[in-house]
Amino acid sequence: MIYLDNAATTRVYPELNETINYYNTERFFNGSALYAEAAAVSRDLKNARENLLRHLGGDGGLIFTASGTEADNMAFFCKTFKPKSRIIISDIEHAAVLNTAAAFKQKGFDVVSCHVDGGGRAVFERFQELLTPETAFVSIVHVSNETGAVNDIEKIARAAKAANKDCIVHSDGVQAFKKIGVNVGKLGADLYSVSAHKIHAPKGVGALYFKKGMNLNTFIYGGGQEMNIRSATENLAGIAAFSKAADIADGRGIDRGLLPRLKDFLTDNFDVMINTPEEDISGILSVSFAWIRSETLLHSLEKHGVIVGTGSACSSKKGVGRIAEALRLPKKYYEGILRISISGDTTEDEIEFFKEKLLEEHAKLFKRQKGN
Repeated sequence: MIYLDNAATTRVYPELNETINYYNTERFFNGSALYAEAAAVSRDLKNARENLLRHLGGDGGLIFTASGTEADNMAFFCKTFKPKSRIIISDIEHAAVLNTAAAFKQKGFDVVSCHVDGGGRAVFERFQELLTPETAFVSIVHVSNETGAVNDIEKIARAAKAANKDCIVHSDGVQAFKKIGVNVGKLGADLYSVSAHKIHAPKGVGALYFKKGMNLNTFIYGGGQEMNIRSATENLAGIAAFSKAADIADGRGIDRGLLPRLKDFLTDNFDVMINTPEEDISGILSVSFAWIRSETLLHSLEKHGVIVGTGSACSSKKGVGRIAEALRLPKKYYEGILRISISGDTTEDEIEFFKEKLLEEHAKLFKRQKGN
């Protein structure tokens, strides 16, 4: 199998199997208990938290969650906002942000969405126009899970704080962490979400970074774990693996030449629009094919063991219309969005095989269309 949908999830590093097994079969104790073994588990949890904070470049705190989606939700509920306060997101946010914002709108909050450009970046001038003194919360994705576009979170945070010094700025960094340089201390965001399974650690672990000095509302009530913000027995096996994966990732970056060469191949051989900005560095390539449904092309490639995506795995079953509209794609490209996302494991030979099968299956699809 040639796996080119790493933005959806990643293969767990084999080196993590020992860590996962150790915490599930030997150091399996509940860190909230009082005996010595539990105290040792509690120390391991503390060490993993501190290590991930070091990788994030922040001096604040880190709340472990069950996913990036939960971390995004937690960000929205971090404070009690005044009724009818303004909330700003972008048109191309992950469903975890989009749908949570929609829920806040139903509660009477003034939720507005910032347009994105053809590459999926929030249009800064439009963002500035949306800012008011009543803006209480901003959530703009750092790296778009749809196109790989990188937003200037530092600039966005600065503008938001200028409009209202008490505005809370959140960024979904799930596709950014360990894929581009991330230093939350420099970004200026108050809150930042990350997820383990996007960096070759197991599913079921995420985290929300919060700026030093912030006091967060309780999100889950219970035994008081995670600073009494998110009560639940921590998944230490997954958390320890997440911490170790961050260490490993530093030495296994993607081949930065693979996607630029693939872009050239696509534009030379097909009628396509490249949705990903030219300077993409995140390992995601979004491309729209003319007069072809991406789902059909995806399944044609799958027969050869080539796995690609059509966009966010959390919303792909609902169609790609929202993204096509946000990017303002011409009609002939509207249904043809494919997302190719690589990892440090992706090789040149795999990309070459993908190109070969893409040519073959694309030709078959067009021949079939002409036959009809």
